[in-house]
Amino acid sequence: MNNKMAIRIADKDNVAVALQPVMEGETLDIGGRKAVALQDVPQGHKIALADISRDAYVVKYGFPIGHATEDIKAGAWVHTHNMKTNLKGEVEYSYEPCWQELPSLPVRTFKGYLRQDGRAGTRNEIWIIPTVGCVNDVAKRLASANQDLVEKNVDGLHAFEHPFGCSQTGADHAQTKKLLAALVRHPNAGAVLVVSLGCENCTHEQFLEELGEYDSNRVKFLTCQHVEDELAEGRKLLEELAGFAQRSVRAEIGVDHLLVGLKCGASDGLSGITANPAVGRFSDLLIRQGGSTILTEVPEMFGAEGMLMGRCRTKEVFSKAERMLNGFKDYFISHHEVVYDNPSPGNKQGGITTLEDKSCGCVQKGGTAPIEDVIGYAEPAKVKGLTLLYGPGNDLVSSTALTAAGAGLILFTTGRGTPFGAPVPTIKIATNTQLAKRKGNWIDFNAGSIAQGESLEDAGERLLSYVLEVASGKQTNNEKNGFRQISIFKDGVVL
Repeated sequence: MNNKMAIRIADKDNVAVALQPVMEGETLDIGGRKAVALQDVPQGHKIALADISRDAYVVKYGFPIGHATEDIKAGAWVHTHNMKTNLKGEVEYSYEPCWQELPSLPVRTFKGYLRQDGRAGTRNEIWIIPTVGCVNDVAKRLASANQDLVEKNVDGLHAFEHPFGCSQTGADHAQTKKLLAALVRHPNAGAVLVVSLGCENCTHEQFLEELGEYDSNRVKFLTCQHVEDELAEGRKLLEELAGFAQRSVRAEIGVDHLLVGLKCGASDGLSGITANPAVGRFSDLLIRQGGSTILTEVPEMFGAEGMLMGRCRTKEVFSKAERMLNGFKDYFISHHEVVYDNPSPGNKQGGITTLEDKSCGCVQKGGTAPIEDVIGYAEPAKVKGLTLLYGPGNDLVSSTALTAAGAGLILFTTGRGTPFGAPVPTIKIATNTQLAKRKGNWIDFNAGSIAQGESLEDAGERLLSYVLEVASGKQTNNEKNGFRQISIFKDGVVL
């Protein structure tokens, strides 16, 4: 077997990853280590390059991703049947800075919408935001019945349903208001209609307080219990909003105004080898031009802290990252859940064995740039460069959180495919070419070419060019399919 069929990611690794299915009896020759496959090894799965004793670390990406539960022979398939996680609970971290400043690059441009607050939108849409789930169908009806307003410079008219806004208490109630207000302020929304019922916990007065100062030409409010015909009244308000949104025009904007969310879902064993590191190269390229990226999915940082914590620019940022990581572990433990039960059945089928295995691949999306800040759920990104965001791994919840933080589009890597789309353009990046070919109606960008010889640097450059096309108006498949959803992070009781 040659290097095109399997890869040893780091010199310290005692396993290689099959880029193609390995048949029993085939010889593996990677980095001077040879092993004969003792059984079939599926694509994306691990094969031992040396004998690994029981309880010894299994090393991938140069970091332990678990330990052997039995003696493993060189050439053996390494997966859930013979290895387990090393993770337990909270960790006390020490700050050992190891970041380097990335050299700057000339600033490229895209055609976007520069807003009054200095942020840039990649779309100029009218958004309908319900403050409570009771009016979801009203919001949907208003969106579907008024598509004729999508003309001139208006890129779309969309409603975002959710089940909350009432019968919530404490932190959940506050979190719902915060998330919805962040969506109202989003730069991709050229105009917004906020639809409420009139008797919900999330009152109009509370929402106005959460929203803060706003442009009354850009944001309108409809309280359904206060009008005779909410659909007719909604139409009037949408006509006014469309007139305002039509004033916005695309213009050349430097990518130093671009904010991109980084996300992975339905991962496989190639995620950390092809798509995620390609996104990491993109992230570094964008940041070198003054742009910004956001990395979330905190549970998928567990076990990969060694790749992240030393990259915090200051001790203050490090302390915020430490609180974020251990705070999320406390969240798990307070619900009587272990902190390491994350890889899904699909992840495992694709070759991911432990949470450390998944995490070390997941954080590749963040590239090598210094970590400039750590923000909470539904908080806006405040500084240029790479920011970490508090949020779970769940695709819908984390993509909504990235949107609320201000991301103008999201890069979503996947090894198994998903049709899901966030409120903002969601670029689906396949980890393998088979998926890209099979699900061309979902996938926007193929990173599987890396497993066939394309360099990560070339893939990163190719991805940057594609992102600038999308930021300038090229539609992603989730937009073409009309697939857009939000999901709000919930922790407490429902009354």
